[in-house]
Amino acid sequence: MPDIIAVKDLVEVYSDGTKAVDGISFNVQEGEFFGFLGPNGAGKSTTIKILTTLLRKTSGSVTVAGFDVQAQAAEIRKVIGVEAQETVIDPDLTGRENLMLQGHFQQMPHDALGKRVDELLKLVELTDVSGRRAGHYSGGMKKRLDLASALVHDPKLLFLDEPTTGLDPQSRAGIWDYLEKLNEEGVTIFLTTQYMEEADKLCRRLSIIDKGKIVIEGSPAELKSQVGADTIKLTLENGTDKQQSYTKAKNVLTDIQGVKDVITSEDGLTVYAQGAGLIIADIVRTFDSNKIRLGSVSFSSPTLDDIFLQHTGRRIRVEDVSKSNAPPMMFRGRRR
Repeated sequence: MPDIIAVKDLVEVYSDGTKAVDGISFNVQEGEFFGFLGPNGAGKSTTIKILTTLLRKTSGSVTVAGFDVQAQAAEIRKVIGVEAQETVIDPDLTGRENLMLQGHFQQMPHDALGKRVDELLKLVELTDVSGRRAGHYSGGMKKRLDLASALVHDPKLLFLDEPTTGLDPQSRAGIWDYLEKLNEEGVTIFLTTQYMEEADKLCRRLSIIDKGKIVIEGSPAELKSQVGADTIKLTLENGTDKQQSYTKAKNVLTDIQGVKDVITSEDGLTVYAQGAGLIIADIVRTFDSNKIRLGSVSFSSPTLDDIFLQHTGRRIRVEDVSKSNAPPMMFRGRRR
């Protein structure tokens, strides 16, 4: 499949000298569900703003649908849809009126627009409430309406900048279902997220970004297989010298047979080991003999968060997203 997004050596330096994006390169194939996974401040939103022509790059080469992001920005806006971190619907209009207004912005013929709005309302399960003012919708309903607004003009490439941040688990799962359907219908999706489970479930391939740099990329299964072991997460009871206690614990853990690696993070200790369920008993006995007081222990199969921890030494913390990052509604573009 041809590349619909091609990024090479992209750099973005803000006016205060902050290097938000530091020489990243990646490609997205047409029809792919591609993810950008990383914490707040990693460079995800900056990258998506450049790709959607909302921000001028400092240097590097970026093409979207074969068009240069700076020389042919108007052409790119015709073939993309954008859903921002914050909803940009009009609360004083009904759900249907919001979609019709967006279609008029895209200069769609009235008859075709009406049919398209009906299709989208059914897709996001808002037909029964389409006559109600959007301001009375729940958070999940507003997100679904916002997604439909980004799809009115039938874009072949959809950019989603942390689309489920702030939603409850049920609403988040509903959005995931809609996105999977869209991708199955041939829409290429570029997703930025700080939720590991979201990237794991939806993305066929992803890049993990931190501090403006891509630290690793591949399919979720490929990345998790690189851990090569189960993970055991440990915390210690608070003592007089926390740092000394964790250093001692790490030292004794590395001597236990089957332990491959031990990483210290702000959340405690993460142990990578084969047969984690069997090794936990050895850990408890070893800690007891060394007078190390165990606070909590759990184990699981590798996750994308473990990949991030291995490459950065810390875990991804999900945080609230600033409303100031939402791209304007006018840039949702129209497909020819």
